[in-house]
Amino acid sequence: MQKSSIPGHNYLLIYLDPDAEHLDNTSRRAFKTEETLGSSTEFDFRMSSAHVLQALCLLMVFSTVRAQHGYTYETGEEWVNTWRQGFNFQCPHGEVLVAIRSYFSEKEGSDRLWNFECQRTPYDWGEPNECWWDDINRAGLEWSSVCTNNGLVAGVQSKYFEAVLDREWQFYCCRYARRCPYSCWKTSDVPEYYKEEGEMVIPSYGYFIRGAQTTFSGVLRDRQWKYILCRMTDFDCQFENF
Repeated sequence: MQKSSIPGHNYLLIYLDPDAEHLDNTSRRAFKTEETLGSSTEFDFRMSSAHVLQALCLLMVFSTVRAQHGYTYETGEEWVNTWRQGFNFQCPHGEVLVAIRSYFSEKEGSDRLWNFECQRTPYDWGEPNECWWDDINRAGLEWSSVCTNNGLVAGVQSKYFEAVLDREWQFYCCRYARRCPYSCWKTSDVPEYYKEEGEMVIPSYGYFIRGAQTTFSGVLRDRQWKYILCRMTDFDCQFENF
């Protein structure tokens, strides 16, 4: 920091910290520091117009990043999508889906808002060996989909189709070495009835989502889900399901 050449003066600097991290780990933050060189209350503002513009631009970037985290509607909750909008949600690296919530609206094209939560896998699993997008499940059809190669669901991608008032779906899967599924079972229908809010949370730590089976009502234009949950072994196995 450059000091004032005027004795007894205070000054205020606003500058950029090139090493600071923020939400996206690529933005830099602007902050202020004050240095007292005497008892005087006068300030010498060492700011150029370029610095001011940089600081304002950073504030605009931060606001944009926060807005991209979710959309808030009359429900008062945050969702990953807007009505009729496609979305791509992926858990942070090393995490998998553990909770799924949705909200239906007939007036918005019989569409749903979606929210997902992730949790870190056990630390003794290490990092995932590979991750991939599995097969696409088409809109307007009933389907059943499980991550191939003993993978676990770590993300979801979806696109809305106005012609059928439904979405296509695709799971993002991650595989961990020396792990394969066992004791698999399906949840009850989520939601219990068409057009209701839907919510599924894994019953306890140690269960993981491997996929889902869905039914679609051509009359009500809504979908029910049975999520496929499994435990995972601590050894390699030769089969897709142990």
